[in-house]
Amino acid sequence: MTDHFYEQAKALKPEMVKMRRDLHRFPELAFEETRTAGIVVQTLSSLGLKVESAVGRTGVVGLLEGDQPGPTVLVRADMDALPIDEENHVDYVSTRPGKMHACGHDGHTSIALAAARLLNEHRESLWGRVKFIFQPAEETGKGAEAMINDGVLRDPRPDVSLGLHLWNDLRVGTAAVTPGSCMAAADDWRCVISGRGGHGAAPHQTRDPIVAAAQIITTLQSIVSRNVSPLEAGVITVGRVNGGDAFNVIPPTVELKGTIRAFDQEVHALLRRRLREVCEGMAESLQCQADLSIDQMTLAVDNDAALAARVAGFAAELLGAENVIGDLRTMGSEDMSYFMDEIPGCFFFIGSANPDRDLVYPHHSPHFDFDEDALVVGAALLSRTVASFVLPE
Repeated sequence: MTDHFYEQAKALKPEMVKMRRDLHRFPELAFEETRTAGIVVQTLSSLGLKVESAVGRTGVVGLLEGDQPGPTVLVRADMDALPIDEENHVDYVSTRPGKMHACGHDGHTSIALAAARLLNEHRESLWGRVKFIFQPAEETGKGAEAMINDGVLRDPRPDVSLGLHLWNDLRVGTAAVTPGSCMAAADDWRCVISGRGGHGAAPHQTRDPIVAAAQIITTLQSIVSRNVSPLEAGVITVGRVNGGDAFNVIPPTVELKGTIRAFDQEVHALLRRRLREVCEGMAESLQCQADLSIDQMTLAVDNDAALAARVAGFAAELLGAENVIGDLRTMGSEDMSYFMDEIPGCFFFIGSANPDRDLVYPHHSPHFDFDEDALVVGAALLSRTVASFVLPE
C-alpha cells in the first residue's frame, strides 16, 4: 500500500507544486490567513468533505467520514507565514512586502490537501474518519490553543494525531521520526530593569540599569552550564536589549527580551526559577529593580513511541531504512504540542534540502526555499500512515 500512495502522490505533484507556489506568492501572517483559508475551504468542499471555517479565528476543519465505524485520525497542517522580506529570485516570490513563507507552511498546507484528495478516493472503504485541521498562527504559538478553545478536539474527538514539518536540515529523500520529545517547550520572557537615570558624567548620582542589564546577561549564560545536568538540554537566550537614547545619558530603564527552551518539564521549571532569581537578585545587588514576566508559547512535542514506530516503518518502506533518522531533536518549538498534549500523536520531519540546487538555507531565512520533491514524500507518508488506521489492510 505504501507504493500505491507514493505513485498517487507522484501523480499529484504538479497540482501540489502549483498550490504551494500560489500560497507562496500570497503569504499571510498569524490570524490573517483569510485567502489561504478560503482556498482550503474551496478545495475540501470540492472533495465533498464536511467543512467548518473560522475555527480559532481563521482555521479550517475538514471531516472525511467513512461508511463504517472506526477511529478518528487528526491530521494537522499550519498555514501562516513570517514577517520577513523575501530575497529569493524565483517566479513565485512573495508579492507582499514584509511577508514570506520562510518555514515551509505553504508546503504543509499543500501536502495536507493532497492527502485529503488521496484518502478521499478511498472514502467508501474507510473505517472511521479523518479530521483535517488547517491551523493559523503557528509562528506565534497561539493558533492551536485558539482552535482547541473553539472545540476542534470535540465532535468527534480524535484518537490519534499526526503532523509533519518540511526540514531543511535534512536532504530531500530522507525523513526523521523520533520517539519521545523531539521539539522543545518554549517560553518568551521580558525583563524591565528600573534604576535612576542621570548624566553620563556623574554616574555616582544614578542607579545604572545598563550595568545591571549587562551583569544579568552575562550571569544568565551560567544557568545552563552550571545548573542543568550535562545529560539534559536547555536554552536561555537574550534576543533583544533596549535602553538609552543618548551617549551621555544613563537611562532610567532597560528592557531585555528572550526565550527559554527545554524538553524536560523539570528542566523547564528550573530555567524559569533561575531566570527570575538572576534577574531580580542581580538587579537588587546593583540598587536596581527587575520586573520579569514569562509567557508560555508551546509545550514540548512528545511523540508516542508506538505511533513513532509505525510512521518510521512506513518511512522505511518508502525511502529505505538507511534514509530514516530516529533521533532528531531540535530546540525549535511547535504548537502542534497542544494537540498532542491531549491526543496521542506523532510529529515527523520530511527532508527538503537539496545542496545541488542551493536549496539549503535554514528556516526563517529570507533565502529559504525547498526541493518540491519533498511534497511527494510528505503526502505519501502522511496518507499511508492515516490509511493504516482507517483502511483495512
